[in-house]
Amino acid sequence: MSQLDFPVFDADNHLYETEDAFTRHLPESHKSLFRFVELNGRKKIVVRNVITEYIPNPTFEVVAKPGAHMAFYASDNPEGKTLRELTGEPMRSIPAFRNPADRLALLDEQGVHACLMFPTLASLIEERLKDDPAATVVAIRAFNEWLHDDWTYDYQGRVFATPIVNPCIVEEGIAELERVLERGARAVLVRPAPVAGLRGSRSPFLPEFDPFWARVEEAGVLVALHASDTGYQDYLNTWEGSSQEFVAFKPKTFPYVADGGRSIQDTLASAICHGMLDRFPGVKLMSVENGGHWVHVLAHNLEQTWKKMPKEFPTHPLEVLRRNVWINPFWEESISGLVELMGPDRVCFGSDYPHPEGLAEPLQFADMAADLTPDVLRKVMSSNLAGLLGVSGSVGAAAP
Repeated sequence: MSQLDFPVFDADNHLYETEDAFTRHLPESHKSLFRFVELNGRKKIVVRNVITEYIPNPTFEVVAKPGAHMAFYASDNPEGKTLRELTGEPMRSIPAFRNPADRLALLDEQGVHACLMFPTLASLIEERLKDDPAATVVAIRAFNEWLHDDWTYDYQGRVFATPIVNPCIVEEGIAELERVLERGARAVLVRPAPVAGLRGSRSPFLPEFDPFWARVEEAGVLVALHASDTGYQDYLNTWEGSSQEFVAFKPKTFPYVADGGRSIQDTLASAICHGMLDRFPGVKLMSVENGGHWVHVLAHNLEQTWKKMPKEFPTHPLEVLRRNVWINPFWEESISGLVELMGPDRVCFGSDYPHPEGLAEPLQFADMAADLTPDVLRKVMSSNLAGLLGVSGSVGAAAP
């Protein structure tokens, strides 16, 4: 791997939750919301009495090795092996996947100074409670309590866990935001999808949610729009005549082609076209683990729409995109093309470690982005995220 003379900031690391992550802090009134059952000798998670296969092994006692699926995502799978075949021999979860002290030691070994730490299983919560905003609020609060118990939100200024916030009930969303900010959160996790409502879902960027975004802007906190179960499987199902649930690590050809970054495109299109980012120009949104190829499509559509309806936009939409949005591309994509489109200050490196679709070693990214100039590489892998988090980008030992 390349030798780097700057501290590396990784925008996409993951933890693996413990079995009580959703239940430890659930109030008695909601004790049956989440539970585990044994099915054919394997534990499965149940949400509101419905078994979900969203994550094949929700206990994470055994997991795929980091980077096990790199060949697949690099489009280097001529034998057509399944992800299960590519996974090979799994590994038992190590302490670094479960607690921040051991993770910090692993970051030192990897040459990573600091990272955003995202959950893995928790991305199933909101989609499975999308018709019940009150239960959504309860579940998110319980999870955030567990996250603070086990990880804190700012561990030694280097591991920044991302509590979930959701403004489906505006005052509750603000209250949860206040709670996590008081506990040191430097970034919060927002699902790139519509929010729950008793009369159906709607965009979180409509004016009714302005009090929430006003507080986000005032706090200056980074909002991470991390890939999740966004509910877009429902749209894909209408093409396939099915009612299947979205299941991680089981790609099929049609959904794989048809999705193409649809949910994150729609999310950012809404933030711009529904005017939230004009009403609150200080809000910082970062797309994480959604890739970057779709940004060119979104930029083209915004440009064409502005040319047709310029008076409908208080600010040129491409200016808003480049002012308010940061992109974490997939490691296998053309990074230089995205830098050219968004500018070198708006792209952030993320390894997705230790997920199998991520990098086996985070610093492999530097070799894959060898066409970037040293100054741009430093921004992408260090100072851009450091600036977003409001921490020093000039500290820490150089990577080995």
